[in-house]
Amino acid sequence: MEMLSEYLRAFLCGGVLCLIGQVLIDKTKLTPAKILVIYVVSGVVLGGLGIYKYVVEFGGAGATVPLTGFGYLLAKGAAKAVSEDGLLGAFTGGVTAAAGGIAAAIFFGYLVALIFKPRPKR
Repeated sequence: MEMLSEYLRAFLCGGVLCLIGQVLIDKTKLTPAKILVIYVVSGVVLGGLGIYKYVVEFGGAGATVPLTGFGYLLAKGAAKAVSEDGLLGAFTGGVTAAAGGIAAAIFFGYLVALIFKPRPKR
């Protein structure tokens, strides 16, 4: 029963984040790229303020997998590195914390480009 509750909270949290993105696409003139940037920056700001950790506690993977979760990871990594390395950590900590995800995205993007024939959009 606890596992079902965890899945439902993750689905609810991720669904709300997707709903917000869809409303932004449908009701504003923002491009998808701008919306992606808004999501990442929102995750950084909410993570830096200590608010997003409550969303993560509630939503689990529903909060950490979307782009806001990536921003949260950057903020969390930067905060940890600042406490360990001082001001230099503000510049290196976020990328260090997200290095695994960034490397995986590059690797799998390259792999897909090898398998399929990429071509420019018309």
